[in-house]
Amino acid sequence: MILSKSDRRLRIRKRIRKIISGTKGVPRLSVYRSNKEIYVQLIDDKEGKTLVAASSRDKEVSKEKGNKTEISKSVGTLLAERAIKAGISKVKFDRAGYLYHGRVKALATGAREGGLEF
Repeated sequence: MILSKSDRRLRIRKRIRKIISGTKGVPRLSVYRSNKEIYVQLIDDKEGKTLVAASSRDKEVSKEKGNKTEISKSVGTLLAERAIKAGISKVKFDRAGYLYHGRVKALATGAREGGLEF
């Protein structure tokens, strides 16, 4: 049986979500990557609430010039800034089935440099 890219990603995503769950103290850092933009949230799965969010469409980031990988890194830094302001320093990284490569890796690097601990 040959899987499409989206089916493969969905299977990986489900496998990851069986293991990773966020709490208020240590939320889940969830990544969504579209063709043009990248979105990231810190989620408390116990209450089903988004604690902090950032994306490449935010005013602070959309002004920046650069390729998508560079913008992803600045989104990670922005998220870390907002998370630390909200009193969150530790997170569980949920790559949502995307390979840890390119934009997803750049986002994680930016978040680590911003002060988040994975």
